[in-house]
Amino acid sequence: MAAHRHILNASQFDRPFLDRLCRLTNKIRQFDKSKEGLIYLQSLLAHKRAMLYFTQPSTRTYLSFQSACHILGIKNSEIRDPSTSSERKGESIEDSLQTFSSYVDLIIMRSPVGGLCDRIATMLDRSDRPIPLINAGSGPDEHPTQALLDIYTLERSFKNLGGIEGKTICMVGDLKRGRTVRSLAKLVTLYPRAKIIFASPKEFKIEADLRNTLKGSATEFLETEDFIDAISQSDAVYMTRIQDEYDVAGGDSSKVDSSKFCLLAEHLKIMKETAVIMHPLPRRNELDPAIDHDPRAKYWRQERNGMWTRVALMTTLLGVDEHILLPEL
Repeated sequence: MAAHRHILNASQFDRPFLDRLCRLTNKIRQFDKSKEGLIYLQSLLAHKRAMLYFTQPSTRTYLSFQSACHILGIKNSEIRDPSTSSERKGESIEDSLQTFSSYVDLIIMRSPVGGLCDRIATMLDRSDRPIPLINAGSGPDEHPTQALLDIYTLERSFKNLGGIEGKTICMVGDLKRGRTVRSLAKLVTLYPRAKIIFASPKEFKIEADLRNTLKGSATEFLETEDFIDAISQSDAVYMTRIQDEYDVAGGDSSKVDSSKFCLLAEHLKIMKETAVIMHPLPRRNELDPAIDHDPRAKYWRQERNGMWTRVALMTTLLGVDEHILLPEL
């Protein structure tokens, strides 16, 4: 298993890392079942501090990381609006983050600016206090911790069906700018015989870099505009919204007809009985709320899995994971 100073992109993970993280997350969930177990978890990193630097609007990811910190006893501070910091006075974001690194042991960072997490990680590595950084979403580039929780959700959902290996995963929606899709697709390539179907309007097809990455792997993939055929043959359907916050001049998402790529209650009858329905949320009209109570809908469980997966990730990054895997309470 590879060791990591920072968590920046999905490409840095290998299959042993994913398998171990899933085992670790399962063990953490066992600790959650008792008061003694939760107290033990809170003792592991009570001497650590974290900065949640979230300058892109976020509800789920922010609360998931904050809750994960609380579970481990990590004290956390936050910056959610850079206009309240010295950046408003003209300070560079690098100087701001280096200042924050003086006060904490971990930075968890979410930004609308692509590549920023990598820049800050490089800056931290060159500083006299090279603390770890977790990318909690970097522009349209990557969302590696979302991909980890997605893998964990898929593994749990298919635990009686042989796991992710050999399964067909359909990813739907804005695949061009959807960072969750980019990160998850890279991890799916680590599972033998897994297949990916990308279903989207032609305007939102995957970008060339991801396509080339997939071509260089052993993973079979298909790009299609036939949503109905795609979901009917898939073991998991991963819905995503249109990422219109990244619209630029001449790129108005409202001009693209995505109505044929919405999962409705009427589609349930053509899907496999063992299929899994996922969504990183927030959702709009691409996922019918009428589906919420179908046993195949896993997106609310997916959200809770995110908290536990991030607990496991932070224990790994901060070197106390063995204290969870070894003791029996």
